[in-house]
Amino acid sequence: MFKYTLDNKRYHTLNYFFRQKFKSKVFKVALNAGFSCPNYKTGGCIYCLHGSGNYYEQLSLAEQFSLVKKPLEKKWPNSKYIAYFQANTNTYAPIQVLKEKYEQVLSFNKVIGLDIATRCDALADEVLDYLEELNKRTFLMVEIGLQSKHEETLKYINRGHDLKGFEEAVNKLKQRGIFVVVHIINGLPYETKEMMIDTVKYLNTLGIDGIKIHMLYVNKNTLLADIYQKEKFRVLSKEEYVDIVCRQLEYLDPKTVIMRITGDPIKEELVAPFWLLKKFDVLNEIDKEMKKRDIYQGDKVNP
Repeated sequence: MFKYTLDNKRYHTLNYFFRQKFKSKVFKVALNAGFSCPNYKTGGCIYCLHGSGNYYEQLSLAEQFSLVKKPLEKKWPNSKYIAYFQANTNTYAPIQVLKEKYEQVLSFNKVIGLDIATRCDALADEVLDYLEELNKRTFLMVEIGLQSKHEETLKYINRGHDLKGFEEAVNKLKQRGIFVVVHIINGLPYETKEMMIDTVKYLNTLGIDGIKIHMLYVNKNTLLADIYQKEKFRVLSKEEYVDIVCRQLEYLDPKTVIMRITGDPIKEELVAPFWLLKKFDVLNEIDKEMKKRDIYQGDKVNP
């Protein structure tokens, strides 16, 4: 059995990480704090519909938290919670606004930490200093989107920053002892399998703590949907995606926590690929393929 799992997975599961750290069942509660994104000024990333997790906008943070927590607490009455600032760029606001929202959520019952999703170009020094102070009194994760290590891809998807800017932000967070999670996307237009594996190899050199692996999907009413109709670029099949993820996991440091390993589209907004709607089928296929190949996360790290 793999060292960093409790349920026969062959990769480092988030459930294992939380259980080891907090000795309890821990849930992340996704919140929409009403932030925007600096990249919207130039049109945003080509795949972006309206910001990840953009829901519950009309509810207060307390109402959102309660709505998600109630059904979980019925089944797991002793569980603890991490407040996940998910929608858009959650450090893109004046420092006083950030403090007001973060401190409010930390006061909620059974909240033991924060997970803040952001971008490398929205981490001013005063924000980093505040995050460092937060990290000393609560558990803190900061998630940064990269998507690909390849400059030509970053330009194609209108990411709005380069690799150097991303790397500098990760290093600043790591220097402050903050738990860093990086997002990548498999299947970006015109990337090869080798390019996607190279992105994971690159992240190993930065000593990141966690990773979210997404599958590119095309949403309606996005620039990507327009490009897809015109250029007809190939979208990965389920079999290709499973193969690539298995290869990436072999090259990924086994200490890196797998926070997510597939995409999670909304059916009504989806153009392609529809196989991604069966999330648990994708997860099961990854498990089966890793068992078939008899591989584990990190097998090819410093062989």
